[in-house]
Amino acid sequence: MGTLSVRENLLFSVNLRLDPRHYSTADKQQRVDSIIDDLGLQDCAHTKIGTEFLRGVSGGERKRCSIGMELITSPRLLFLDEPTTGLDSNTANHIINLLHRLSRSGKTIVFSIHQPRYSIFSRFDHLTLMHRGELVYAGAAGKALSYFTDLGYHCEPFNNPSDFFLDVTNGEAQSTLDITSFNYDDKENCDNSNLLAVSYRQSTQYQRVVEELDHLTQGLEGGVGGQGQKADYVTSFWYQMRIVGGRMVVNSLRNPQTSYAQLALNIFFALLVGLIYYQIPLTLPEALQNRMGAFFFLIINMVFGNLSAVELFINERALFIHENSSGYYRTSVYFCKIFADLIPNRIVPILIFSAIAYYMMASLHIVPAFTLTMSLVSLAGVSLAFLVSASVSSFAMANVLIALPF
Repeated sequence: MGTLSVRENLLFSVNLRLDPRHYSTADKQQRVDSIIDDLGLQDCAHTKIGTEFLRGVSGGERKRCSIGMELITSPRLLFLDEPTTGLDSNTANHIINLLHRLSRSGKTIVFSIHQPRYSIFSRFDHLTLMHRGELVYAGAAGKALSYFTDLGYHCEPFNNPSDFFLDVTNGEAQSTLDITSFNYDDKENCDNSNLLAVSYRQSTQYQRVVEELDHLTQGLEGGVGGQGQKADYVTSFWYQMRIVGGRMVVNSLRNPQTSYAQLALNIFFALLVGLIYYQIPLTLPEALQNRMGAFFFLIINMVFGNLSAVELFINERALFIHENSSGYYRTSVYFCKIFADLIPNRIVPILIFSAIAYYMMASLHIVPAFTLTMSLVSLAGVSLAFLVSASVSSFAMANVLIALPF
């Protein structure tokens, strides 16, 4: 989360993913310190990640922090999706060197990457090349050049092997061998990628990989249990509620612009309605007409004042999906975020709004009933906003859908 520092994000991960019955607070702090040292994050450990309004760490440091949150449990297998995308050449090289060191400590690192420079490519142990869904090569990275050389593709001197492989798969590099040398039934309709895929399936490299996979599969038969069962969480529901709720409170305190704006808006409209209907007379028919008009404006304000709640779940949808699928917390725990939004953005502004508007319109001592009514109207409106926010992923679509029920 952008409002938390690097250390705080790592602590959030370690608190939810390590069993508190087996790991003390000191053990968790030591684990976080170790990961910060391994990832080289000492200089930015207390720097906030950053948001669109808050300047934070660099792109490389953000990537390393994300990797660190996954290393909390010391996994044997780590999947990464384009860890160097959006980074400059030097930072990307630093990230790959980090992953290379982790792989040498007994971990298996699997990731996708586009056009790596040579210093990055030289770190690869295993290489898989794909094009249009077809497997073009899978095997040792050091043998890839010789494999394509045997197919008649020659890499020019000083050319980056990764760029050369892209030229081959995209059809920009021409083979010196005749196409009739490939045993393919439909040579007329095949393109370059299909031809390379068929060539790989007919190669000894492919047969060797298949034999290795068959050997591994036979070794795992009967040894894998619990398939289809949902994994248990290492922490209890209430423990997760405390950690996730604490993060939400900290996020609200460090990003109070929405709360301030909501409070200022309610004060402004309370004064506006109070001035328009100041000291409503008790004589008929003016009293009835004025109160009907006042109630109309009050209801409109209570309902449409909750439009800001539409973006509550939309902004953090990707974050929630990642953390929930990674086993950080239960889905039900995340919805405690509703309470973190209701108190500062809904309940407190309504209390102030009701106190100002009621006493300006009519100084009668039944303000608790008035406040309760306004609160229930506002909660009904914000409930609809939460429903729409949890149902769609686009803020523009949410605004369209919420207009009709409002």
